[in-house]
Amino acid sequence: MGLPMKKKSTDSAQGVEKEKREDRRAMLMKAASTTREIRWDKLDNTAHLFPVIAGESMSNVYRISVTLTELINAQLLQQALDIVLPKFDGFNLRLRQGVFWYYFEENGKAAPKVREESAFPCRYIHSNRNNSYLFHVTYYRYRINLEVFHVLTDGMGGINFLKELTYQYLRLVYPELKGDKGDLLASSTSLNREDSFLKNYRKSSEKGYQTKKAYLVKGEHLSPGEFGIMHGYMQVPELKEVCHRYGASINEYLVTVFIWSVYRECMHGMPSEKPIRVAVPVNLRPYFNSITTKNFFAMVSAEFHPVDEEYTFEQVLEIVKNSLKQQINKENLERLFSYNVSNEKVLAARAVPLLFKNIAMRAVYTQSALANTSTITNIGNITVDEVYKPYVEMFHSCLAMSKGQHIKGNICSYGSTLVFSFSYDLADPSIQRGFFRKIAADGVNIEIESNGVNYE
Repeated sequence: MGLPMKKKSTDSAQGVEKEKREDRRAMLMKAASTTREIRWDKLDNTAHLFPVIAGESMSNVYRISVTLTELINAQLLQQALDIVLPKFDGFNLRLRQGVFWYYFEENGKAAPKVREESAFPCRYIHSNRNNSYLFHVTYYRYRINLEVFHVLTDGMGGINFLKELTYQYLRLVYPELKGDKGDLLASSTSLNREDSFLKNYRKSSEKGYQTKKAYLVKGEHLSPGEFGIMHGYMQVPELKEVCHRYGASINEYLVTVFIWSVYRECMHGMPSEKPIRVAVPVNLRPYFNSITTKNFFAMVSAEFHPVDEEYTFEQVLEIVKNSLKQQINKENLERLFSYNVSNEKVLAARAVPLLFKNIAMRAVYTQSALANTSTITNIGNITVDEVYKPYVEMFHSCLAMSKGQHIKGNICSYGSTLVFSFSYDLADPSIQRGFFRKIAADGVNIEIESNGVNYE
């Protein structure tokens, strides 16, 4: 009879300790919230779209992850999130629905629970099951995953937050890393919440985005709920050598290889009535001297329309290079986002109730989404502060599916390694296979890693 009583006493003690931890977390958030000035905030121009179109089948969630050299300690990762979150007004938010627009309100609840990864990436975030937050932090063995609803920020803002979370976690694991700075944020970390779209727009009446339908990749889908991830690791010096040979940038080359693989594997090198068009998000911060942590990007399109019988890779590359170079300049990028901002600022549109705005935005989104075969995002080279480099092995990123786009690509690099990550919900991996085979044939050594949803 003594054993059950002893177990009950132990369980009770554990429960009390758990409550104490939760109380400490809540107090930390409350104490931090009393010093912040931001109580509510507007969505940036791009963010207005995401709550309208998001759902289980199209989550508008992206993932950025960091792989460390040692197994993740879940308790310390939770502590790190509890410490870092109150410092980031841009993540300590919940989404509210007003009469005319969605808006952000300061959250202030305890940080969302850090959990071991148990589902496929980029799932829809149910904020009501997540302490009203619009992001998740999970872990798996050596990897920390940050998943963000795009309404909060773009990839640059996500990297900003993930790096500070990682730094704080490593300081908890290795207290000697604190040095003289303690738990202060890195000097390079921005907390700026400027709406750089509004600040930099110029009056515009010219539509900037594509609406003509593109070639869409179709085929048998993976089982419901499954989500494929495939990483290809390359050494940057080898890749640069190949790109130099072709007279192209790394971004131009990789986007072209993707288009080439769709052309060869899906169109079989034949003419098509519709073009292959790849949406390429461009980070606008360098062009407009911005350090905002809100969304600040514009979409350009790399287009190849096979109207003749046969094209060589070099011909396709020249077409794609010219397509991108004509669009990626400050004047054109300004024109692209100014059209959207101008529409937002029309007084008549501002007075339209949100219900009717949502209907219009869904229609516009569907038209523009079907104008692209895929999306390829390059978030560039990710760096970490020198003191943390021995503990950080690699970064990865991936995108959720969207309407008509069942395969997407994401590029990032760390140190001398670049990883091209495919995310997809199609069962046939022909495009991925053709993509990596072409790069290997050009002389780049590639290591492939996948989450195992298909093994062909």
